[in-house]
Amino acid sequence: MCYTDDARPPLPPISGAAADHGETTLTASDGNQLAAYFARAEKPTGAGMVVLPDVRGLHQFYKELAQRFAEAGIDSIAIDYFGRTAGIGDRSDSFEYMPHVQQTTPEGVASDTAAAIAYLRSNDGGAVKSVFTIGFCFGGSNSWNQSAEQPDIDGCIGFYGRPVRSEPFISKMRAPLLVMVAGSDAATTPQQAAEFKERLEKAGVTFEQHVYEGAPHSFFDRSYDQWKDACDDAWKRMLAFIKKHST
Repeated sequence: MCYTDDARPPLPPISGAAADHGETTLTASDGNQLAAYFARAEKPTGAGMVVLPDVRGLHQFYKELAQRFAEAGIDSIAIDYFGRTAGIGDRSDSFEYMPHVQQTTPEGVASDTAAAIAYLRSNDGGAVKSVFTIGFCFGGSNSWNQSAEQPDIDGCIGFYGRPVRSEPFISKMRAPLLVMVAGSDAATTPQQAAEFKERLEKAGVTFEQHVYEGAPHSFFDRSYDQWKDACDDAWKRMLAFIKKHST
């Protein structure tokens, strides 16, 4: 897993406020009900963000991350993966997530993401003009995959994603990617990241890749004081990417 209950997302350089935030439930096109957490920007920019968690699903780190995006003017919603198999419930450290991770499918993730996109485009979600996804580890790959799965997505951001999980989607990717790589990530080696970059280039996918040399898996965490500069840089790159690709 990426983040424990003690992890907290770093603060964005643009610090405003979230006008409203809280729990909600979404319904996907196949009837699946999934837990979600929304955060509305006090000063919206017209951009929206779907937050795709790591293997643990919708836990506190990702709820707070949705708030951080709202503080930067980006209406956001973080979603849970496990409505189909675990129902709607607590995803703290006590949740046994792996049996449910193994039952997720790309189709299910895409359907749930589409429900989140529809929410952001609605008046309740902010009626956003541009929608992005962001994910971490398991969610990093899931986020990149939405470039191929969602017809109305503007960009897809992923931290510590596993390239092998996204390679089958490369030929169908349309939206630009932001690929954030931890240089000392044991799960995704620098060689794998370089090979992923080559495949994206060969396929003509629009993307940016940034490698944070020496950074460990899950470095994007406020409790990691030694990686503050990397976290600050990651925020700047994400916000620049969102601004660049917003319509």
